[in-house]
Amino acid sequence: MYTMSTTTIKIHEETKSELDMFREYKNESYDEVIRKVIFVAKKSRKEPKLSQETLKAIDAARERMKKGEFYTAADVRKRLGL
Repeated sequence: MYTMSTTTIKIHEETKSELDMFREYKNESYDEVIRKVIFVAKKSRKEPKLSQETLKAIDAARERMKKGEFYTAADVRKRLGL
């Protein structure tokens, strides 16, 4: 079983505000946000064109979520007959 250890880091309030802008949902943890940013940064080095497309897709998804245009897990299970 995987156990996660935690640590505390100090960041400027402005950095925290910038990280908040990357959150896709209210309860998304900073760990998830930071991992997402790291993933995009690594991808952008390896595949810059793909990374630009990924960022556009993330922005589009965020807009759809703001408009309420998404499926919940319950919706998906129902649709798939699970």
